[in-house]
Amino acid sequence: MPVFQYQIEMMSLTMIAYRFILVSLSIETILEETTIHRRREKLNQMSIGRDAWDGYTSTLERIRAQKGDRARLGMESIMWVAYSERPLQPDELCQALGIEIGSRDLNSDNVPSTRTILNCTLGLVTVDSSSSKVRLVHFTLQEHILANPSTFDRPHSMIAEVCLTYLNFGCIRGLSPALSSPPPTAPFLEYASCYWGAHARKEPSASVIPLALKLLDRFDAHISCKLLLLKEFAPRTLGILGGTPIDNAGNPIGFTGLHGGSLLGVLEIMVPLLKIKKWDFNATDLGGNTALVLATKGGYGGVVQLLLEQESLNLNTLNGVGQRALLLAVWDGRERIVEMLLGRDDADPNWRDVSGRTLIS
Repeated sequence: MPVFQYQIEMMSLTMIAYRFILVSLSIETILEETTIHRRREKLNQMSIGRDAWDGYTSTLERIRAQKGDRARLGMESIMWVAYSERPLQPDELCQALGIEIGSRDLNSDNVPSTRTILNCTLGLVTVDSSSSKVRLVHFTLQEHILANPSTFDRPHSMIAEVCLTYLNFGCIRGLSPALSSPPPTAPFLEYASCYWGAHARKEPSASVIPLALKLLDRFDAHISCKLLLLKEFAPRTLGILGGTPIDNAGNPIGFTGLHGGSLLGVLEIMVPLLKIKKWDFNATDLGGNTALVLATKGGYGGVVQLLLEQESLNLNTLNGVGQRALLLAVWDGRERIVEMLLGRDDADPNWRDVSGRTLIS
């Protein structure tokens, strides 16, 4: 079959699925009315609607109108699926929704079932049959949500707060930092460990800061440190950064909260983090990476500037493969950070690495 014809057929199937979803949502909305008169009025309103997104709007209104905790559970489920950094497994979503902000430990009796979640979302969330991941019923719902930011109040901040609340639970802090994968009792652990920083960067908030400081205070003794390192260092095969800072026994060695904060790049967290204890700004992890190297490689200019303001910082500390932060910034074409680094008196623009490369070359 020609590629163009295949694309046309796939587009047609997508439109058929979209229309089917809209018809289903419309029927459900109409049947919610209590009399024939009201149903006719609703049908007339929907037939002259502004656009096809009215079906989503009316369904979201019905979700909010549910009794008891169903409204909150339905809306938060949609929020998680719409704003998560990667698709979630059903058990990940269930455990995330069972976490109460402000609580000290996980209450397994408060974790909803997948079936309950799907029922509370009135068809807007489903489990994909091919990937077994939770997803929105159609990609146009994602577009609808992003086009109407008032649908949810600071979703990334809320997700970050839930992730950090979970990571500070006693049952999580008690896990060995040498574990290479989450235990079956903690399906949400991998997502919370690897993505709380991404959500916090997008919407930093005052409520997230104390939770982040508590986590980063003794970060190398926390299982989330190991899981974050496995994610962040696995794709890096060019030899630009040092090796993964994990020893043969599986423990993250030398990767302090300062390293973690620099790797994640949330300036609003880094400022108070520098005040909670006296940090060694030139300390390297087991892979030879300093906090400055990690912030430079991530492109976090605000964090780089904050580190450069520390008098004890040595700009020229080498990482595990003999590279300096300045060369890494040039390598990645980060002009703003290069300017910051060259602004220091101890910057050497003519330095050569072990391979003889200069900044120009």
